[in-house]
Amino acid sequence: MTSANFNLQPEILENEIIKLIPLHEDHFEALYEVASDPLIWEQHPIKDRYQKDVFKPFFETAVSSKGAFLVLDQKTNEVIGTTRFYDYNPEKSTIGIGYTFIGRKFWGGPYNRSAKQLLIDYAFQTVNSILFHVGAENLRSQKAVLKLGAEKINEMIFPHNGVDLPHYEYELKK
Repeated sequence: MTSANFNLQPEILENEIIKLIPLHEDHFEALYEVASDPLIWEQHPIKDRYQKDVFKPFFETAVSSKGAFLVLDQKTNEVIGTTRFYDYNPEKSTIGIGYTFIGRKFWGGPYNRSAKQLLIDYAFQTVNSILFHVGAENLRSQKAVLKLGAEKINEMIFPHNGVDLPHYEYELKK
């Protein structure tokens, strides 16, 4: 696979724990059912994303990105959450992995790491570096990214609806 033809959304990525399939508009209700839990978003910079009118633009952006996946339990086909590739830069040989959330039922188990590992393994066929952007208050995600072997390399601000949201940038090198 060369940089010129890196497919941000392969048809399926799977292992014994989960499978990732391209996110489509008809997944909205099933994914929102998971996202409607306020506790998922308590450490996230956008804490009200559990509300349908706040979640909908997030979902629409994910679908239109052509790099987002629905995360499913391999054994039961239950919707666990979503994740995606973003900001592919062939010149720098980098790509972002993020916009990930999983239902609380699946916290603390192998699900998040399995999803990230599938994306990492796939991306490292093409890029040399993977970036993760994590909200400064999102301690759960910061710990998860560090467990993957990523290192904090930067502090940055992402504007959202007129509000500056502090984030940390982590990098995982091939």
